[in-house]
This record gives sequence, C-alpha cells and structure tokens, in this order.
Amino acid sequence: MRHIAIIGSGPAGYYTAEAAQKRWGDAVRVDIFDRLPVPFGLIRTGVAPDHQSIKGVARRYEKTALTDHVRFVGNVAVGEHVSVGELQALYDAVILATGAPEDRPLGLKGDDLANVFGSAAFVGWYNGHPQFAGLDPDLSGRHAVVIGMGNVALDVTRILAKTQREFTASDIVAHALDRLRASGIETITILGRRGPHNIMMTPRELGELGELERAIPLVDPADLPPIDEDAILEPGLRKSVTHLRSFAAFPESARKAKPIAIHFDFYASPKALLGEDGKVRAVQVERTAVMGGRPIGTGEIYELPADLVVSCIGYRTTPIPDVPFDERGGHFSNEDGRIAPGLYCVGWAKRGPSGTIGTNRPDGYAVVDLVAADIGGGADKRGREGFDELAEARGLEVVTFSDWKKIEEAEIAAAREGSPREKFVDIASMIAARD
Repeated sequence: MRHIAIIGSGPAGYYTAEAAQKRWGDAVRVDIFDRLPVPFGLIRTGVAPDHQSIKGVARRYEKTALTDHVRFVGNVAVGEHVSVGELQALYDAVILATGAPEDRPLGLKGDDLANVFGSAAFVGWYNGHPQFAGLDPDLSGRHAVVIGMGNVALDVTRILAKTQREFTASDIVAHALDRLRASGIETITILGRRGPHNIMMTPRELGELGELERAIPLVDPADLPPIDEDAILEPGLRKSVTHLRSFAAFPESARKAKPIAIHFDFYASPKALLGEDGKVRAVQVERTAVMGGRPIGTGEIYELPADLVVSCIGYRTTPIPDVPFDERGGHFSNEDGRIAPGLYCVGWAKRGPSGTIGTNRPDGYAVVDLVAADIGGGADKRGREGFDELAEARGLEVVTFSDWKKIEEAEIAAAREGSPREKFVDIASMIAARD
C-alpha cells in the first residue's frame, strides 16, 4: 500500500490525487489536507464569481474526492497544526500543492496607504475567503487604478464596473455586493508598463469588458502599433489585440452613453503611491518606451487620481517551515517537482503562478510518475491511521468531505435569488454548518 499526503485541495491537489488513483487503484490511500474547512482552493476563492462555468470544474474533483481511496482532511494547517516532517514520517510521499496565495509585493513608496490592496486580498474579499472577508475597501471615491495587464486585472476591473443585475447568477458574497451597490467609482484605469502586444489578457476575458451594461473600455489609438504588426502574434494574443482595436474605435456617442469609463493606460510604470491623511489619492506614473522587450523610463512623470488601488502583478507561494524556498521565484525550491527525498511539489507551488487551471493536470500526473519511481511498492508507513491518532492527540477538529457537503447544502439553501450559493465567510460558521 502506498500512502500519499497532498497539501492543498485546489486543482493541482485534486489532479494529483486523480493521477495517483489511476496509477495505483486499490493500492493507494491519498489524504488531501487544507487549512480551510472547504475544498477546491482557487476554484472557490480565486476564480471570479461571475465565471460560474469555470468553477464547474469542481465537479470533476468531487468524483475523485468521493472515492474510498481519497480523503479530504480540512481545517488542518500544515506548518501549524502538524509539520511537514511529521507527515513525512507517516506517508510515503508528501506533495505540496499549496498554490500561490500571497500577493507579490508592489514595492513602491506609499504601498502601505489605506485603500491600497493586492489582488489576492481584494479577490479574496469579494469571493468570501475567511482571511480577507474583513478587508473593508472604501469604494466611495470616483477613481480606481488597477495595476497589471493580466486576466486578474480584468477580473477586478469587471467586478468594480458591473451593475447589480449583472451579478445575478454569480456567487459574489453579500458583503461585497452591498459595498459595490453603493460604489461611487466613475473611472477605472488599467495600468501597464508595456504596450498592447505585451498583454497577458485572454480574448474571452478581454471581450467581456466590451459587453458591460454601464461601463465602456477605452484605448488611445496612438498606443496601438500598426495593424500589420498584429500578423506576427500568436492567435490568442492577436484576438486580444483585436478587442483593444475595437475599444479604440468606439465613437464619442458610445463614450458618453455609459457612466463608467475603463481606460487602458499603456507604456505607464507606477513609481509611487501618493496619499493624504493616510489614504491613497494618486498614483505617480512614468511614461515608458519598450526597447528589446523591456520597458524603459522616459523621464516623463504624471499623476493619476486614485481613491482605490489594486495591484495585480502576480502571486507567490507561502513558505512552510523547514521546506527549501526560492525567494526570487516565489515558490518551493525543486528539481522537476522533487524537493527532497519523499517531498515534492506541484502546480504553482512548483513553477510559480503561470498557466491555466488545466495546466495543473499534466503537472499532477508528472509528479505522480516521479513519486512512483521513487517509492516503488511503498514503505512500511501508517498513513491516515497514524495521522488520525496524531489529530486526536492534538485535539484537531478535522473536517471531512461529507462535512463539506453539509456546508455546501447550507450555502445553497442561503443563496439569494438567482445565485448558486451564499458562501460562509468565516471558519466558525463553516464548521457549525456541518452539525
């Protein structure tokens, strides 16, 4: 029998569990640990609440979770309730699938001002992550600045711009919906250091901006390269740039018809955040020129008014005591997924925040191949039986997948009209709902 511990119940964790089950069948037992009482990681708290079709991938993970070979061990924080070393003593392999839940620091003067947030925190706030449910952003001001040119920047922008009616089928949490209802935001500026040919925005997500009820996306035609240069782009990016060209072509009548303007500010590098009475009031920006693919400052400085700033410049993995960590890369130090004998990593914890949800599937299967080569028929370890004894001795309140299903039922029952669920946003309420 092989005993596998996977730390993290998001896509990377469940794809890895699926791979282990397919490889070893009845000869494996997999325990999937999560610090929260609820599974699915970024599917629940990272994917935008108005992208329910993407969240539907959790149904695939549920099939894996409901088998006898795979067990969800929720409400257990590895590194706090139990150490990685203790798990290594109990399991043949420990696989870190913790993702990259922390914001990459903005690192600018003024980034500690009030109403400046990283995207992990801000997205966690409107998605109901217990760690960020009390964030309390002030949306009463007129101007928001979103720093970054990827899909997360688009998600944040879209959420800030939508009407209440556009949230009908989403699972955005009530506290965020109430705050957005009273929002005074009139302009949202998306700030990027490079130009349109360097964005990381996918066509579907970018196209959604052009379909918003009360907001219009605007691009300065002067920022667009000659159209014949689009031919060298890969197809997805070419489609995205086509959307930008359509935004630049909106007539003046269309611009005046909607109360919220979304401005794409290309060739613009934030240099500092400026405040007043401890709260952000503006972003100081330097105009750039792209040379050899790198943005170079031109010395031209200007200010953008900003009552809210959300930085969407990337994520990093949370270090775990006694596990080697690559500070520069923001993930665990590893060689093709192997950290040390019996210790592995997968997904964003292995490679950093890159790729789509589906990218984690081949990654999960690859790390299981690595584990299989290392452990062979398995060692004489106790696995889940040993962990259960440890958990009982420490008084840990473990949440199982059947407990999660009760929590889910309670969330569905509490949903507002048209919404799939109303999430619990604190751990105590989650645990109480299972009883």
